[in-house]
Amino acid sequence: MKRIINITCNEYKKSQKTAELLKSKLESLGFKIPDKFDFNAELIICIGGDGSFLRTIHEYDFPEIPIIGINTGHLGFFQEIHPYEIDNFINSYINNNYYIQEINPIETSICTRSNCIESLAINEVVIKGDVSRTIHLNISVNNNFIEKFSGDGIIVSTPTGSTAYNYSAGGSIVDPNLKLLQITPLAPINTNAYRSFTSSIILSHDSIVNVSPEYRFENSILIVNDGVEHKYNEIVKIIVKSSELKLKLLRLKNYEFWSKVSEKFL
Repeated sequence: MKRIINITCNEYKKSQKTAELLKSKLESLGFKIPDKFDFNAELIICIGGDGSFLRTIHEYDFPEIPIIGINTGHLGFFQEIHPYEIDNFINSYINNNYYIQEINPIETSICTRSNCIESLAINEVVIKGDVSRTIHLNISVNNNFIEKFSGDGIIVSTPTGSTAYNYSAGGSIVDPNLKLLQITPLAPINTNAYRSFTSSIILSHDSIVNVSPEYRFENSILIVNDGVEHKYNEIVKIIVKSSELKLKLLRLKNYEFWSKVSEKFL
């Protein structure tokens, strides 16, 4: 039986050409590259930018299959391989010169007055107002009240997501080998009338974050899940925690997180 590898890519010409080249090389080595996503595959190769990487994982419902990316986009923090490195990647893969990094997504329950909606995110979930005005959120951790937040909103991120929106908002970059959650405020208000933390809060991996909007903001909250906006009416609470699910990232043996950080940000 042939070994199966899924290739996904965005619609851009460079990505399509890279996918055709990769498919040809893998098929010449005896791999099967299906036209449609095969959940029996041993590997997913995603071609594009970070957006394509996130869309692939969400579209196929956080598959258990290991995934690696080829960068044809801009930043490409998830995308470990450049198109000119395809031959080196294939050689490393065939010779088992790689390892699997497991990461836990964020699990969010958005509870309205009628039901609760579950979602997963790799990078972050953002809770903010749907228009440009201050919102007020009561935030508790493990049933302990932390603060009544006032500002534009908050980001709850994973270590993997610490280099995404979290970093742009002034949050800390976190080594992905650490297990934790990070809450980062968006334009917090800290005056005599309103008191909010103005820096990130680092929480243990098993923490449960409970966010309750003030009643007058029940219909004014946006939930942004890995960059995709969702609007729900009558939100009474939002529960965020680390998922028990594990996403498998295939890393080449020479991958090093802090070198990647320096390459992309400095």
